[in-house]
Amino acid sequence: MKKDESPITFLKYKNLSDMLKVILFSSQSALGLTPMLYHLKYKEKEILFIETGALGGALVHYIVEKEKPNKKFIELRQLTGEHNFVEKIGNDTHSIYIPILELDSTSIEFPM
Repeated sequence: MKKDESPITFLKYKNLSDMLKVILFSSQSALGLTPMLYHLKYKEKEILFIETGALGGALVHYIVEKEKPNKKFIELRQLTGEHNFVEKIGNDTHSIYIPILELDSTSIEFPM
């Protein structure tokens, strides 16, 4: 890797549903790991992102939203991939409840 190259690869999604498929796929993999979902106000834009990857660099999956999420969790249905913003963890055993973690800042520089 050259000195000026970042070990981070950015993947910008057109919609939240597609980005959430990364979480759905990861949770169903052999390791069963679920990436964390972060929210950050970055350069006056509302960013939702997850970080994946390991050796050789990280992948940052992100989307620019029009407004800040108004709920604390996303309910992601495992069978259909449909999602809803919800205030708390529910009792649907066919859903993954993903907390939206609020960041104050990050060292990641998003390509804007």
